[in-house]
Amino acid sequence: MSVPYTVRIADDLADREACFAVRKEVFVVEQGVAEDLEYDAYDAVAVHVLAVREDGVPLGTGRLLHGAAATAKTGADASVGSLGRLAVSRAARGLGVGAVLVRAIEDAARARGLTAVDLHAQTHAKGFYERLGYEAYGPQFLDAGMPHRAMRRAL
Repeated sequence: MSVPYTVRIADDLADREACFAVRKEVFVVEQGVAEDLEYDAYDAVAVHVLAVREDGVPLGTGRLLHGAAATAKTGADASVGSLGRLAVSRAARGLGVGAVLVRAIEDAARARGLTAVDLHAQTHAKGFYERLGYEAYGPQFLDAGMPHRAMRRAL
């Protein structure tokens, strides 16, 4: 089933609130992540992307950290961005929304002169990111009580 949607940079308050609503649905409600862990100071400086249906219903979101925020988050140099908080609503899963969001975040990274993107993938999503060209590195670790792997893709 195909659902028409668009992906855009969330550059106004309504779009940001839609991003946070999808994250709450996926991470807080579905996965049980504490709200105080889900939202952080990086949200204020991140580039947020939003996927919305033609009728305005939000389907998914993700964010890009760059510059000092990415360096603080990942420990990588300033040429590497950090993709995070990728979330697709239950109703939109299997429609390709996640992959389109990842590519939009990579486009935003390229536009800022970044040469690679790092992310911390929940281990169940590792295959998804591998299909998009990301490679795992380092040991598995816990984040918000869930197993994760660090991954990177050169742009």
